Amino acid sequence: MKFNPIYVPALSIFVLLSSCSKNNANAQQTGKDGSVETEKPNTDYQPAFKGQTRIKAVKTATAYKVEVLNKDLGRPWGMINLPDGKFLITDKKGHMNVVSQDGQQVSKIEGFPKVDSKGQGGMLDVALDPDFKTNNIIYFSFSEPFGKGNLTSVAKGKLSADLKNISEVKVIFRAEPSYDGDKHYGSRLAFDKDGYLFVSTGERSDKETRVYAQKTYNYLGKILKITKDGKPAPGNPFIGKQGYKPEIYAYGVRNPQGMAIDPNGSLWDVEMGPRGGDEINLIQPGKNYGWGDVTYGIEYMGSKVGNGITQKEGTEQPVYYWDPVISPSGVTFYTGNIEEWKGNLIIGCLSGEHINRIVIKDNKVVGEERLLADQKERFRDVLDGMDGHLYAVTDSGKLYKISKK
Repeated sequence: MKFNPIYVPALSIFVLLSSCSKNNANAQQTGKDGSVETEKPNTDYQPAFKGQTRIKAVKTATAYKVEVLNKDLGRPWGMINLPDGKFLITDKKGHMNVVSQDGQQVSKIEGFPKVDSKGQGGMLDVALDPDFKTNNIIYFSFSEPFGKGNLTSVAKGKLSADLKNISEVKVIFRAEPSYDGDKHYGSRLAFDKDGYLFVSTGERSDKETRVYAQKTYNYLGKILKITKDGKPAPGNPFIGKQGYKPEIYAYGVRNPQGMAIDPNGSLWDVEMGPRGGDEINLIQPGKNYGWGDVTYGIEYMGSKVGNGITQKEGTEQPVYYWDPVISPSGVTFYTGNIEEWKGNLIIGCLSGEHINRIVIKDNKVVGEERLLADQKERFRDVLDGMDGHLYAVTDSGKLYKISKK
């Protein structure tokens, strides 16, 4: 059933959070320690520094409005704005949709290559060429059937003027080796101010591939930096160094489904840990973020990961971590119309079923808020809209708009 463009009360929720309105359905719960986490951690691991986890809860004072613009978008994964304000939203099944600003008109783009959509795979993230207004080129990541398995691939192509087809499609990068699995593709894309493309890749989940995150002769469990043609970006930290792929920017990551550049130009990733140990990382060139050797989580069955250590010389500590997990996916830095959110890291959460607002000061987390938890949705991606509003898509196929009231 298509969504009725006239909003009904169940799908148009007006929200006002304040410290006084204890009966508000949107008011987040807080634990005894004053954080947003009310559950016990999975481990007795101690943080490396104060404020690395379970930071004090904050609450939005500004009145804002929550609307569902569309509830029938299939299996959305990534979303961006086109220059005219329309949305370009990927669908895991292997295509993209152009969605009008009000969410009501949806048209499918044809011509994409075959994807392996099993498990966590499919058509994943999308980014506009920095010169999109003149060349109509987009970049997209997808799980590509390749060799005896599949892998995270990045391709580019040209959108037709009517936005109905993509042509001149070319795969510019493949995160080899391929593997016969269906998890941990990573796959977020982000262009920097110089026009180079950051790509996140997962380590494909299984123990036999986990070790690749610490090995530098492959592309699994990495943050990569490439040119528009898929070549190593000039200035990459390992160019010319034996045993290192020149496209590698940083390594030792698990499943980074969130990646964004902050207003100062710094790169951040948000990645899923095992049982416990979801992380926010400030990504710096040449650094090792520890996965495979170091984590604040444990195996799903309850045993230690590796030697059960949370710190190791030569590896970076996460800026922040969660235990239990929230399963962070898409992220964005907010620049919109709600003043107190400006510069905040906004995270779409899957198992956590909320939108997470992280307040950062001097590259440290100083506050956390859980938004829209009453919606009980798996938020897959979030977008700092060009119109000043925040948008989000869910695994159930909904498009949300969050705007200042």
